[in-house]
Amino acid sequence: MTEGSVIHLARETISLVLLLAGPLLLVSLAVGLAVSIFQAATQIQEQTLTFVPKLVAILITLLVLGGWMMNTMLSFTVNHLSNLGRYVR
Repeated sequence: MTEGSVIHLARETISLVLLLAGPLLLVSLAVGLAVSIFQAATQIQEQTLTFVPKLVAILITLLVLGGWMMNTMLSFTVNHLSNLGRYVR
């Protein structure tokens, strides 16, 4: 396995991680911002208030995008396992 192929594999892996984690992070960010604005407007300063809405939003996002995420990871894994002989040489 050459140095270039290792770099290519690492680049593909990092881009896949960013692609799969991006929607969850964006939803978490949006819900956290909305809860923070709500807390500032109502002057409720409870620190634990942000966890439940974020958890529910991430769960809903996983339910909606879970199939796509699993298919993406599965195709990535099958692609690299089918090319395993090329990597070992």
